[in-house]
Amino acid sequence: MKKSFIGALAVSTMLSPIAAMAQTEVHFWHAFTGRLGELVAAQVEEFNASQDDYTVVQTHKGNYSETLNAGIAAFRAGEQPHILMVFEVGTATMMAAKGAIRPVHEVMANSGATFEPDAYIGAVKGYYTSTEGDMLSLPFNSSTPVLWVNRDAMEAAGVDPDTDLSTWQNVGTTLDALKAGGEDCPLVTAWQSWIHLENLSAYHDVPFASKDNGFAGVDTELMLNGEAQVAHLNAMGQWAKDGKFIYTGRRNEGGANFRSGECALFTESSAGYAGIKAEAEFDFDVRPLPYWEGVGNAPQNTIIGGASLWVMEGHEAEEYKGAGTFLSYLSSSDVQAKWHQDTGYLPITTEAGEATRAAGFYDENPGTDVAVIQMTTNQPTANSKGLRLGSFDQIRGIIDEELEGIWSGDKTAQEAMDSAKERGDALLRRFEAANR
Repeated sequence: MKKSFIGALAVSTMLSPIAAMAQTEVHFWHAFTGRLGELVAAQVEEFNASQDDYTVVQTHKGNYSETLNAGIAAFRAGEQPHILMVFEVGTATMMAAKGAIRPVHEVMANSGATFEPDAYIGAVKGYYTSTEGDMLSLPFNSSTPVLWVNRDAMEAAGVDPDTDLSTWQNVGTTLDALKAGGEDCPLVTAWQSWIHLENLSAYHDVPFASKDNGFAGVDTELMLNGEAQVAHLNAMGQWAKDGKFIYTGRRNEGGANFRSGECALFTESSAGYAGIKAEAEFDFDVRPLPYWEGVGNAPQNTIIGGASLWVMEGHEAEEYKGAGTFLSYLSSSDVQAKWHQDTGYLPITTEAGEATRAAGFYDENPGTDVAVIQMTTNQPTANSKGLRLGSFDQIRGIIDEELEGIWSGDKTAQEAMDSAKERGDALLRRFEAANR
C-alpha cells in the first residue's frame, strides 16, 4: 500500500503495545465479538496448543470498518499486525495497496505449508484472486444470503409454513397472507445493499457494475439502476408502504427482531445460524434466497460476504512462517468443517463441505447446506463472481441512504438508484485516479 494512499484515508485506531514472548508471536486482528469472537479465540487457542514454535495473539479491533481503519493506522505507524481481517468490500482497496500486503500464496508457499488453490471453493476463491490467478488473501468467514423462516409465526397467521418461498412472486403472495393473518412484521432484512442489490444482481446474472463488476479494471461504473434492480426495489418499496416489509437498519439490526420471534421472514446471511440457533425459541428453517422468476438467468448463484485474512508487509521471515502455518491450520479440513457447522459460514474448501456431509451434519440439521448448494450449483459468471470496486464501503453508505429514501416513500426506486449511481461513480473516479 502506498504511504500516500494510506494517508488519504480516515484512520482512528492505533496499535496497542506488543509484549515480547519467547515464542515467535503472530498478531491477528479481527472484527468478531459475541459467539463468533469466542469461536475465533478457541481456534487460536487450539492452534497455539498444537505446536511450540509460534504464538498467535488475537485482538478484536471493532467492527469491519474500524478493523480496516485500525490496520491502516498501524501501517502508517510501522506497527501493523501480521494478519488483518478485511471485509469483502475492502478487497479492491487492499489489492491496490501493494506496498502494504504480502500475497497469501507467497506466505503459504514460503512457510512450507501445503497450499493448493484448487482446493478452495471456486465462488469463494475467485473473490480474492488476482487476474493472474494468484490468491492474495485467505478466505476466512465467507457467507451468502438466505431466507430464514419463523414457522411458528407462519402458523399463527394461518399460513402453511411449508409454502413454496423460492420466488419473490411467491413471497409477495405470502406477505399478503401474513399481513391479513395479523402478522405485524411479515418481512425484515439485514444488510440491505448486500442482499437486495449486490446479491440480487448476481442471482439474476445482471451486472451491478461495468468491467465485470470491477474485476476487469478500475475504470468501472455502477449499473445498479438497471431494470431488474429497480423492479425489485419497487416491489419492496410497496411492501414497506403496506407494512409488509419492516425496515430496521443498515446492518443486522433486524436480526434481533427475528431471533426474538417478532418477524416471520428474514433475509440474512447464512452465518446467522449461530445466533438464531442459540436464541430462537421458535421452530425455524432456512430456505434459498428467493429470485424473480423470468428475470435474467435466475437462479444463477449468490455471492459471498464476510471477510478474508490479509498478511501485512514489514515483518521478519520467521514471523511470516508462523503466519503461513496458522493460515494453513485454518484451512485444514477438520477446522473448516467445525467452523462451518458452528457458524453457518461456508466451508472454504470442497473437502470440508464433503466431510460435513459425510458426518451426517446436513441430515441432522436440515437447511444448513442451502448456502453451499446455492453457491456451488452453477459456475459463476462475470456478473456473479463478486464485486471488486474501490471505495465500496463509502459507496455502500450512499446506497443505504438511497434505499432509505425508497422505504420512506420519499423517492421512487428509479430516482434513488440513478442518484446512487451518480454519487457512487464520483467515488469510483477518485479511486481510479489514485490507482492508475
